[in-house]
Amino acid sequence: MATDLDRSYGCTAKPSSLLNSIFMSIVNMAGKMLVSTSSSKAENTEKWKLTDHLRFMVMLISWLMLWVLRFFMDLFSCSMISPPDYHLGGSSTVRRFQLSPYSSSATGEALPSSGSSLDLILRNRVDVDGLAVKALVKALTHVLALLNEIPASSRKYQYTMAMADQIMEDNARHGHSALLHVNRLALASSFTRTSALLYRCLQVQTSPSGDYGDSWHLRAIKAIPFGSCIASYMKAITMCLNAAFSWFDTATTRFQRRDCNVEPDMMAEKLAQELLWVTNKLRCYGGVNEALVQWSLASGLASLSLNASPRVQGSVVKISAFLFRELTRKDLEIARQVKFRLLVLWTPLFCHASNGHAYPILTSFQKAEIERAMDEVISNFPAMEQELILTTWLENYAVSVSDWPNLGLAYDRWCQSTREMVHH
Repeated sequence: MATDLDRSYGCTAKPSSLLNSIFMSIVNMAGKMLVSTSSSKAENTEKWKLTDHLRFMVMLISWLMLWVLRFFMDLFSCSMISPPDYHLGGSSTVRRFQLSPYSSSATGEALPSSGSSLDLILRNRVDVDGLAVKALVKALTHVLALLNEIPASSRKYQYTMAMADQIMEDNARHGHSALLHVNRLALASSFTRTSALLYRCLQVQTSPSGDYGDSWHLRAIKAIPFGSCIASYMKAITMCLNAAFSWFDTATTRFQRRDCNVEPDMMAEKLAQELLWVTNKLRCYGGVNEALVQWSLASGLASLSLNASPRVQGSVVKISAFLFRELTRKDLEIARQVKFRLLVLWTPLFCHASNGHAYPILTSFQKAEIERAMDEVISNFPAMEQELILTTWLENYAVSVSDWPNLGLAYDRWCQSTREMVHH
């Protein structure tokens, strides 16, 4: 009967196996030290050395630890082994049953779950949902990354794009916020990856020999007297070696093209079109803000786009125009710094791009719409920031052959407001 009560209330007379093992290990250690100390000095009348005193002190401390451990094992054995459910109402078992407003005899059965078990179920549900979201994000991100790797001429390219589109449409069809978040996360990752690949591909086009500026040792040589001549000779030799390595396609050379080694013009055009497709998808699924932030930080890509091929410029101009139209949305909160960086970085491309001489990039209606959007956004900036944006526009517009975008009205308005500030 006592054994049944102990099992019912979680209190046993014997300590746990872990405490038993700790107790017995200390007993054995202390016993061995006692036997070794007493037997080694029983027949020897010499004085103890320092090591003997230390060993004896360790033995005494071990026996003291045994006594303390045994005391606490006997005193707190029940509380140490009782499950946490028995302490919800305190140490008394009667108080535990007073937590429930219903009696088990009245209902005929016990309650199905307690507060702690409900929390455990909810926590497990959240964990399962989180794992499912991560799995979907990983799968969609993988499909979008494959889209960058597959050549556009492959028959599997359209299949992969259709698969990514189908996954996103199925996620949106359910209308669940977590599934829409899956689309936004995967598309934002794809936007980052595709824009980085496009930048590297345009960088290879600009410097096919891999010469991205003087290295640190060439700059150090130029600092010494007559160092410029020596550095020029070394740079010419390096360019010859790079050309030879590129000619023989040596796999071990550090100047080898890794990402755009086959027809970089076509690769850049493909990546630019994919980036335009990803941007449109971000707009559809409510993630265009992420594209705006990333596009406002792409200063290197904006610079290289000025000298890109017309077809690459066409896609990049469409992306910029698409994002500029989003700046006037009232339901979208966009930081002022993001708007400012977008206008400063990408306005020069509007001025210097080919503007559809080979094929139409933007219609006259779209150009007028973007001009109105730019004018509206510029008018909301402080006077100093308006000056920087309009000065950048005028420097590029005055030397370009294009008549778009014409921000003359915004420039005149800024001049007039500046004159009024002087009068006041």
